[in-house]
Amino acid sequence: MKAMIFAAGLGTRLKPLTEHIPKALVKVNDKPLLERSINYLAKYGFNEIIINIHHFPNEVKGFLSYFNDKNINISISDETDMLLETGGGLKKAAPFFLENKAPFALVNVDILTDLDLSKMLAFHNEQNSIATLAVMKRNSSRQLLFDQNKTLKGWQNVQTNETKPPNLDCHNLESFAFSGIHIVSTKIFELFDERQKFSITDTYINLCKSWKIKGFDHTGDKFIDVGKPGSVEQASLMFE
Repeated sequence: MKAMIFAAGLGTRLKPLTEHIPKALVKVNDKPLLERSINYLAKYGFNEIIINIHHFPNEVKGFLSYFNDKNINISISDETDMLLETGGGLKKAAPFFLENKAPFALVNVDILTDLDLSKMLAFHNEQNSIATLAVMKRNSSRQLLFDQNKTLKGWQNVQTNETKPPNLDCHNLESFAFSGIHIVSTKIFELFDERQKFSITDTYINLCKSWKIKGFDHTGDKFIDVGKPGSVEQASLMFE
């Protein structure tokens, strides 16, 4: 099975750690985040992995040249010239996924969790949605909004009350924080517009009016966003 690791980000929230290395190579208990993401995906059978790179690309390539696991095939999507954000990065990697048209996984390199991807994939296939998003009940200023069937309806900034789409009626909708892990059907590539650089989350919000996008609730699992200040120490305790 195939997957993509979003590893091209600048890691600005992790400075000064990311002033000389990419966020993907920040270590938690002496193991780089990128290695942890690769091993996490491989554990659930996602052994064909494409990784996008931008910030300190040579350092990431150097690490991957020493990463040796004959059961894992790794490709690189080079965004050195322009950081394409999550949607644009996925769009550039489309040929990698369209070879067999099977559902694939997307993960952010700075997310650590023990979410069971096998259960999430089974749920995705059962629901026949174009995308399934891992979500949790946790504090976050930005929340995804779902109906009682866990079908995506929109997004809300709980600090400013801004909603997407605008003027969304939030009554009877339940809010969850997005965990940065997706299972996606290749149908998504037919629905992208002509833009080169865009957010995949905004795309989901635009598509949810006409297409089924589901939430997979994994509240209670271990989870940490290692992109936040002070999170490396917390992650070291959580994922020994």
